[in-house]
This record gives sequence, C-alpha cells and structure tokens, in this order.
Amino acid sequence: MNTAPFRSWKALALAAAFLSACGGSGEAVKKPRLSLFVGFDISQSFLEGPHYEDSVHFLAHYLHAHMKGYGGLDVPATLFVGPIGGTRADEAKTFYPKETFEGKSVKEIQKILFEMFPKGSKNPTTDFNAFFKDVAETVKSRNLLLRPIGVVMVSDGKPYVKEKGGKVDFRDINVKPLEKLARNITLRLLYTDAVTGRSWQTEVPRRNVRVWTQDAKVMAYWKDPSVLLPDTPLESQEKLFAWIKSNVDFGVRARRVS
Repeated sequence: MNTAPFRSWKALALAAAFLSACGGSGEAVKKPRLSLFVGFDISQSFLEGPHYEDSVHFLAHYLHAHMKGYGGLDVPATLFVGPIGGTRADEAKTFYPKETFEGKSVKEIQKILFEMFPKGSKNPTTDFNAFFKDVAETVKSRNLLLRPIGVVMVSDGKPYVKEKGGKVDFRDINVKPLEKLARNITLRLLYTDAVTGRSWQTEVPRRNVRVWTQDAKVMAYWKDPSVLLPDTPLESQEKLFAWIKSNVDFGVRARRVS
C-alpha cells in the first residue's frame, strides 16, 4: 500500500496547524517597521513649567501602550528616547534604545524618565536643530532608511533665542536632515500652545516632513476619568487608545512650506 499521499496530507495539516498557532493564515505575519524617536525638552523653562510631571506620566503610558500594541497602536520596530536641548547649542545627546523600556511597567518607565530628565536641571537651550541632526545620524548609522519614521517631541515648542532681540523666527528651525530619510516622516509636538503650534505648522520650512502639534490644554484630558478609566488595567483602556489615535497619533497630510 502506497502511504506517500497520506504522509503528504499529514505534513500539510501539521504545517497549517503550526501557522494557525503562530497567528498566521498562510500569509507572512506583518512585522513592525516604524522607527520611533522621542525627544523630551530639558530646558529649564519646560522642566520648571506646569506640564513637566503630567508629560512624563503621559509619555510612560504612551511608550508602554505602543510597545505592547494595545488598541491597535503601532508597535515600533525601533525606539529611541533622548533629550532636546542642553547647556549649549548644537550639543549632541544620548539616545536610549527600546531595550531600556521593554518589559517595564508604566510606573517603572515613569521612574526611568524622571531619572533621565530630572527636574531642576539648569539647561538654558532648547535646540531642535541639534535633535533633528541626532535623529538623522541614528537613522543612517542603524540602517533605518526608508522605514516610516515618527518623531514625538514633548516640549512647549519654543526655540531658544540668543539674538534678534528675543524674537523667535520659526523659519530658523531646520528639518532638512530628516527630509530624505524616508517618504513617511511625521513630527508630533506635544504640550505646546495654540500660537506656537500654528507657527510650527505654517512657518517651519519643509518639503516632505509632516507636522502635527497638540496644545497642552488638550493633552491634559488624557488622564480624565472619562478617558483613562479608574481601576482598569492598561491593556483594557480602549478609550485612552482611541484618544491617543485621535489627538496624538493623528494621520497628517504632507504640507510643503517654503
């Protein structure tokens, strides 16, 4: 008796069962591609401002939820977190990789962030241009070119001004280092104000980079009991994830500003 057909059928059945157990259905499982960079404003004005602690708490929830993919949030293939600003202009900074936060609870991530960006630091500058250079260099050195890139900046969005009589010129913000890294590049500025946010969206020169800003007044609602439900584990906070998608991870259209 020829048992070859039976063996072939059995092998196919076992393969199908294995794919099903792995979450597949004969198609390749989609792998994360997003490169996520998070910058935190360490200028004295932001660290001593009214939104410092709230922004750290939010960022801890945001990072944890994204790494877990809760509520359909994009899981980053790579994640780097570092400071924006410092003691002098054009100062290179350290980026902490994804492994720094993996396997940590929200409270543990909060503790790490508070240690990374301690209140009381006397840093005068908020150098966005240096931060963008560091992002670009990391993308190139890590061979992350052409992948979708998300840049989240926790800051009031106000650049440090040394001259020009204290007047801010948003056209001096240079996103050119990011322009050719990928087709899909989005900057998200959180905890700013309406006037500063509008300047980022309408005055910062760009061709490919997309910009989304969110006011500090709106960001305050992430922890409202109607959004962050009391006595509910994070993995079940569907309203929070929906709020993040609508107010932070909002899909932005490209807008060329010259």
